[in-house]
Amino acid sequence: MAITVMKRYELKYLLSGKQTQFVREALKGRMEIDRYGKTAVSSLYYDTPDLRLVRASMEKPPFKEKIRLRAYGPAAETAPVFLELKRKAYGVVYKRRIETTIPRVERFFAGKEELCGGQINREITAFRDRYETLAPSCLILCDRTAYFEPDGDLRLTIDENPRYRTEDLTLTGSMYGLPLLNKGHTIMEVKVQEAIPLWLAKILSEGGICKTSFSKYGEAYRREALREKSAACKKEAS
Repeated sequence: MAITVMKRYELKYLLSGKQTQFVREALKGRMEIDRYGKTAVSSLYYDTPDLRLVRASMEKPPFKEKIRLRAYGPAAETAPVFLELKRKAYGVVYKRRIETTIPRVERFFAGKEELCGGQINREITAFRDRYETLAPSCLILCDRTAYFEPDGDLRLTIDENPRYRTEDLTLTGSMYGLPLLNKGHTIMEVKVQEAIPLWLAKILSEGGICKTSFSKYGEAYRREALREKSAACKKEAS
């Protein structure tokens, strides 16, 4: 069973179609696309019935945490998936990740099975027990291209067509979802252990690209709230 512990800075940027193309061209010779190329990424977020985790995150506190089940490419019941506990404290991201399967995760959240031994299992189990009523809340999907810096720790991802749904909450279902951004726009994320290199800072400056605060799950929550409000207003009007 693969277990991963990560500590890094994750910087997010919202790009127009023109800026996305500019970045792709500027990265040539500096970073390489990983061996998977463009990959469909599905992330199933767990939350309490009153959506306590996402509501807390929307308030932008100095510390926040979330848990999700992630799949790369089409998921199957027995295919590897990754349960990720992600915390952010004062700009630093700490992630605990376990490779597992969908049936094992379902039994874990039902309190019927542990996922592994050791400290990682204790942290994830403590998280589950603290919130008690965690269940699938939102599915986030995107088409991701991941870049890496040869002989370096810099990582960069560009997510196209980010989308979500709050029904059919399974990784084995379709890849359908409602859009999170305007057509052609993308989400870029830079992942570093320390500061970003000067050459990348120059690319961002030349492209007029500024760091932003953006959560796919948070944006999905915001859009769903607007949809519900609009539906309620239409019902009242009729």
